Amino acid sequence: MTTTMTTPTTTKAGYRLEGTMLEICSCSAPCPCFLGEDPDGNECHGVIAFKLEKGQARGVDVSGLTLMNVAHIPGNALAGGWRSVILIDSAADDAQYEALLDAFGGKLGGPLADLAGLVGEVVAVERVPIVHEAQQVEGRLIAQGRVEAELAPIQSSPDGTTATMHDSAFTTVKGAPAYLGKSRRYRVSMPQHGMSWTHDGQNAIQTAWKMEFEP
Repeated sequence: MTTTMTTPTTTKAGYRLEGTMLEICSCSAPCPCFLGEDPDGNECHGVIAFKLEKGQARGVDVSGLTLMNVAHIPGNALAGGWRSVILIDSAADDAQYEALLDAFGGKLGGPLADLAGLVGEVVAVERVPIVHEAQQVEGRLIAQGRVEAELAPIQSSPDGTTATMHDSAFTTVKGAPAYLGKSRRYRVSMPQHGMSWTHDGQNAIQTAWKMEFEP
């Protein structure tokens, strides 16, 4: 399914979503895109995973689910024009699937509509088993047959403290640290959508994430 994104028609409903955002990409660490700067090499091959620890969209409980945006970003991330494949946790039932699509597709308005506006083309939306076992950018992220990543934190001192940054362009929780790391392994394999790449040893960032909107 190929869809050219336009300004979404807003449905009168809201959302309250809370969890973590995990970014893995082709940039060196830390990712300049996360700070609002241009990506290394003027393009970025990235995965942004939203693990929803709790929340609802359009009155539907979506707690415990993960949604992933696999994207080719052709320049500065804030300039838009992303070419994306959206992967939704196969654990979602039909009501949860539709609610997540409405929220992250921008139909419910608010800050998620601004985020959706960065996407120029949604190439496909797929349901897939997802394993999201990353904590403070240590762990793994797998979308069966499509995405595979193993992550390690960057330690900023001999005592093993993970390096962090605060209040970046993509921060949604004021003061919350964004944990810095690198990918031990990072693969995307979706040749049917023109998206296949390998970028081991590159950027990984994880931070607390929260979005709320009540029309």
